[in-house]
Amino acid sequence: MTYCVGMIVDKGIVLMSDTRTNSGVDNISVFRKMFHWQVPGDRMIAVMTAGNLATTQAVISQLEERTKQPEDRETTVLNGPTMFAVVSEIGKLLRATIDKQQKANGDRGRGKFTASMIVAGQIAGMEPRLFMIYPEGNFIEASMDTPFFQIGETKYGRPILIRGYDHDMSFEDAVKLVMVSFDSTLKANLSVGLPLDLLVIGKDDFAPTHQHRVTAEDPYFDTISSNWGDALRSAFHSLPDYSFGSE
Repeated sequence: MTYCVGMIVDKGIVLMSDTRTNSGVDNISVFRKMFHWQVPGDRMIAVMTAGNLATTQAVISQLEERTKQPEDRETTVLNGPTMFAVVSEIGKLLRATIDKQQKANGDRGRGKFTASMIVAGQIAGMEPRLFMIYPEGNFIEASMDTPFFQIGETKYGRPILIRGYDHDMSFEDAVKLVMVSFDSTLKANLSVGLPLDLLVIGKDDFAPTHQHRVTAEDPYFDTISSNWGDALRSAFHSLPDYSFGSE
């Protein structure tokens, strides 16, 4: 399984993904699910993937191939005029890849090659934007009402994000919030696992503002995990006791 989060704040965008893939409890591997491309002074674009590994790797491989000679190829992450155009092209590519895989496998492949993606970034002269692409190739954009997207194993970490998010929070607080969301997911679901990839894209930076891989030995993530558990227990015990007495 997978867990990826993309969050947009006033200062830019925070992205985090896990790296675990599995075909049963005895076949667990590590694969990168976060990718990014940049043109200094012009654009910074990142993609996170969830779903069938063969599908997502095929899409990323095709995007990588198109960036090698963008002037000779169709719209890509490097020459799309807007983020909308870039996301539209990635959505078409995802849909075409899924259709190809399913047709090649007939009825046996139906529903087995689906995938979804989070695309984030900024092109010069425009605002940072965040999108989620569905397997059908269509997509939605983040807004003030929906400022973050999750793909993969979303349910365990979502309440943390809903309660803790604030659009004007610092990058440091946004990263802390996302890490707590991941810790809650890791504790509840063994199909999501370390290491985690973190990418911060600052507004008008057009390059990674901060990039980090969180491993099992990461002291900050270990502190977050331990202290969050203690804080939850403390908050629980501070709540008023329920009474069985008559009203």
